[in-house]
Amino acid sequence: MSTIQDLCTQSLAVIQAAPWVGTALGLPTQFTPGGGAGAAALQGNLACGVYASDYLITEAQYSISAAYILYSGSLVFLMQCGFAMLCAGSVREKNVKNILLKNLMDAAGGAIAFWAVGYAFAYGDNNGPFIGTNKFFLANLKVYGDSAQSWFFQWAFAATAATIVAGTVAERCKMVAYFLYSAFLTGFVYPIVVRSIWAPQGWASAYAASQNFPLLFGVGMIDFAGSGVVHLTGGTTALVAAIILGPRIGRFRDENGVRLKKPGDMSGHSVTLQVLGTFLLWFGWYGFNPGSVLAIGVPGYYLTAGLCAVNTTLAAASGAISAMTLRWLLSDEDVFDITAVCNGALSGLVAITAGCATVWPWASVVIGLIGGIVYIGFSNLLLKLEIDDAVDAIPVHFANGIWGCIATGLFSSRSLTEALVGSSVPYYGWFYNWSTGNGYGNLLAAEIVGCIWIICWCVCLMGPFFLLLKYLNMFRVDELEEEMGLDVSHHGGPAYPSEGDNSVKVDEMKAKRESAMPAV
Repeated sequence: MSTIQDLCTQSLAVIQAAPWVGTALGLPTQFTPGGGAGAAALQGNLACGVYASDYLITEAQYSISAAYILYSGSLVFLMQCGFAMLCAGSVREKNVKNILLKNLMDAAGGAIAFWAVGYAFAYGDNNGPFIGTNKFFLANLKVYGDSAQSWFFQWAFAATAATIVAGTVAERCKMVAYFLYSAFLTGFVYPIVVRSIWAPQGWASAYAASQNFPLLFGVGMIDFAGSGVVHLTGGTTALVAAIILGPRIGRFRDENGVRLKKPGDMSGHSVTLQVLGTFLLWFGWYGFNPGSVLAIGVPGYYLTAGLCAVNTTLAAASGAISAMTLRWLLSDEDVFDITAVCNGALSGLVAITAGCATVWPWASVVIGLIGGIVYIGFSNLLLKLEIDDAVDAIPVHFANGIWGCIATGLFSSRSLTEALVGSSVPYYGWFYNWSTGNGYGNLLAAEIVGCIWIICWCVCLMGPFFLLLKYLNMFRVDELEEEMGLDVSHHGGPAYPSEGDNSVKVDEMKAKRESAMPAV
C-alpha cells in the first residue's frame, strides 16, 4: 500500500509543481489519496495509483514521440547537405560556390519565411480548407504541446521543396532572384499545398473526416510523406523556372542559334560529390518517410515506421537498378552511367514517398523499378524539348512525384490504408479494389486530382512570378558572367584556385558593369 501511496504522492507533486503538464495531458491537477481505513482507503489509493501510472505512461509517450520527431527532422535537414553535394558535383567547377550558397540560403531564408507565415498558412487552427489564419510568427507557441517540434519537422520539409529548384536553374540564375523565389515558395506556395493535403482541415486531405465537408471521392488524397506535396511542388516550380529562364549557353544551340546535333556536354565536375550527395539523401529519407508517422510512443505506430523504412530501401534499390540497366541498353557506347544510378535511386525514393505506409514491400519494388524507367524517359524528353535541367531534378521530382501519387492509388492495400486513416474505408488501391470485384477507382481519382491541383497551383503562381523577374532583368545573369562562371562574377573567385586565368574576362566584366552604372 505504501508503494501506491508513494507513487501517487510523487506524481501529484510533479503535476502541482508544473501544472501545465497535467493541463496538456487533459488530467486534473488535484487528486487526494484515499484516507480512512478498510475498503474505502484501498479503493482511493488504487484509483490514485492508476491515475499516477496513466500520467507517467502518457508523459513517456509524449517524450518518446517528441524525441523521434526531432531526430527524424534532423535527418530530413541533413538532406540539405545531400542536395548541396549532389548539386555541387553536378555543375561545372566554375559554379560550385554559387550553387552551395543557394543551398545554404534555402535553409536560412526558408526558416525565416516558414516561421513568419508559412507554418500559419499550412497549420493554422481555423477550419478553412484552403489556408490557415493564425500561428503567425509562432506567436501562440506554448511550453507544452507539440507545436515546437512540429514546426521544426515541417520546416525541414519546406526547405527540401525549395532546394529542388536550385540544381535545375544552376549556372545561370541571379542570386537575388533565387532568394526571392525561395522565400515565396516556402512562405506561401508550398504551405497552401500542405494545407490542402496534410492538414486535417484540408479540402483534399484523407484525414478530414471530422470536418464539415465530405472527403474527396469519399477517401481523400493519401500522400503520406510528400511525393506530391513536397516533390511535385518543387519539381513543378523547377520545370516552370527552367522554361522561362532558358537553357545554358551552348547547351542546345551554337553561337549562331543553330541547333546542335547533340546537346553540348556540360557534365558535372565531380562524380565523387554526386555519389556522396546521393548517399546522404538516401540516408536522410529514413527521416523523411518513417519520420512521417509523427509519433512513435503510440501502440502500432512503430510497425508503420518499420514498414516505411523497408519500402524506402527497396524502392531506392530497384530504381537505381532499373535506371542503370535502361541507360545501358540505350547507350551506344556500352557504358554503365553512375549518374543514372544516382538519379535512379532518388527517383525510386521520390516515387515511394507517397505510399510508403500503404503498400507492401513487393509493391515498393515495382514502384521503384518503374520510377527508374520514368526518370530515363522524362530526362530524354527534356532534351528533345530543349529544356535544360543541370541536375535532372525535373525527371526525378516532377515526373516521379506524379508517378508516386498514381502508384499509391494503384497499390495501396485495404488493411494498410485503414490502419493509416484509422477507420474502415471502402476505397483503396485500384488493383485491390478490382480483387474484390467492384473496381472502384476513387483513391486513384483522388490522387490524380491532387496532382492536377498541385501542378496548376504552382504554375499559376510561380509562372507569373518568374516572368516578372525576367521582365525586370532580375532572373538571368549576363552572358559574359555566365561564360566566366558565377563563382568569379558573384563570389570573388573560384572554388578551386587551380582554375585557369580569367583576368582578361574579369576586367571586361568590371568595365561592362561600370558602363552600366548611372553617372553621378
